Amino acid sequence: MLDEKETLRLVRAAKEGDASAKEELLTHNTPLLKSIIRRYLNKGVEYDDLFELACMGMLKAISGFDESFGVRFSTYAVPMIAGEIKRFLRDDGSVKVSRALKKTCREINVYIERYTQEHGTQPAIKEIAADLSMEESEIVFALGSSHMPLSIYEETPHKDGNLQPIAERLISSDSPEEMFDRLLLKQAIEKLPEREKKIVFLRYFRDMTQSEVARLIGVSQVQISRIESRILTQFREELRS
Repeated sequence: MLDEKETLRLVRAAKEGDASAKEELLTHNTPLLKSIIRRYLNKGVEYDDLFELACMGMLKAISGFDESFGVRFSTYAVPMIAGEIKRFLRDDGSVKVSRALKKTCREINVYIERYTQEHGTQPAIKEIAADLSMEESEIVFALGSSHMPLSIYEETPHKDGNLQPIAERLISSDSPEEMFDRLLLKQAIEKLPEREKKIVFLRYFRDMTQSEVARLIGVSQVQISRIESRILTQFREELRS
């Protein structure tokens, strides 16, 4: 563990954007992270995932620490780290990703990295599927599962650009009209061609940007925008009819 003087020096550097300072703080505070993680073992979440959550909590502590608090950095960091883990266990702990799916995600990421280095661009879904001898739908599902679920209390940008908790944008209960609209929407999605289903899934169920979807599908961002616009127009017409 670092002494307090060196810790504060690294915290200041990290807050100014020094990535190596953040790395050093994480490395030297690993015993602290592990001591906190031990409290949450056997809760249905793997150790590696707990360690990643602890690191996220540590980074948030680095970002939010203010020396004027008059406390040691470790005193401030411990509840931040524990809070990150408890928030995940409370909100998202029921979401489990199998070891086989995690292995597939790693294989996909290795291929994407190798392909990108060789070609200077990311591979399309069909290229990944061909290399790994998998169905394109399996690749889409695996890539989507690799995104850590958000807490409903996580603040994300709203349409007006302001941050707002996800929970405030969730519908608390569906009226009969809303349930009917959802049914119509489901039916409309099922009618779409396979490629357009993938675009809807990635854009609205995996929260990817048009550029990210374009790279995976193997088309331009402009094409994704046009396809998405056409799909939305079609959906509106079906909901009105």
